[in-house]
Amino acid sequence: MKLLVDSGSTKADWIAIDDNGKVLFTTQTLGLNPEVLNKEEIISRLEDKFDISHNKLKASHLYFYGAGCGTDRMKLFLAEVFQGYFKKAYISVHEDTYAAVYATTPKNEKAIVCILGTGSNCSYFDGSVLHQKVQSLGYIAMDDCSGNRFGRHLLRGFYFNQMPGDLAKEFQEEYNVEPDYVKHNLYKEPNPNAYLATFAKFLIKHKDTDFCQKYIHQEMEDFVENYIKQFENYKEVPVHFIGSIAFYLKEELEIVLHKHQIKIGNVLRRPIDGLIAYHILNK
Repeated sequence: MKLLVDSGSTKADWIAIDDNGKVLFTTQTLGLNPEVLNKEEIISRLEDKFDISHNKLKASHLYFYGAGCGTDRMKLFLAEVFQGYFKKAYISVHEDTYAAVYATTPKNEKAIVCILGTGSNCSYFDGSVLHQKVQSLGYIAMDDCSGNRFGRHLLRGFYFNQMPGDLAKEFQEEYNVEPDYVKHNLYKEPNPNAYLATFAKFLIKHKDTDFCQKYIHQEMEDFVENYIKQFENYKEVPVHFIGSIAFYLKEELEIVLHKHQIKIGNVLRRPIDGLIAYHILNK
């Protein structure tokens, strides 16, 4: 049994397949970002799902693609945690961009591949090897055009009394915006980036308002300038996207990319289905 995992900071999609690609079960855990979780928290999230805990000794392979796995130190840490839990499995840990590449990019195609979800990322795939020019410093310093960035904008707009009255009223009705509650989630709970990203659905719901359009345009422009334009051939190859932010704001994304003469490629909400096809072909 092979386990394929696509993990962001908010959630992780799990699919178990046999050698022929038949799906044995699917499940979902909370995100397993090693930059914000310790060993005990990761194990707790695995144990919380019966399908995973019940089958941990039946797994022969675990292919994990996750946010926070961009450095060798984080990959090694997570691989050691998984090896201790899935004791009979071959463990492979890659950053989440590889899942995006395998799901969106035809074999041997050159492309720029971006992730716009809870966090953000951008890499160049030369047909066989992934290249990055920006080392992520995490959600506080980077993550342009991500769910957590939009959540930060909305909270600031609300607390600085910049959010229009009708939106502020609805925002207050939809979310608990008591200062103590917000600060507890930001500074005391794990995954503050995922907490911030929960507000992004409000921005998507009201994306046609001038208030939200301002942030959408600003963040997309920043992402193009700070990430995509790092690669000299950004006008020559397709630019693919994975993630809920890209998926639900595709029209806005197309407008910004067209302005910069960038060719948009595939835009997928999540890569897990593409990973199944990839691992069947490469078993």
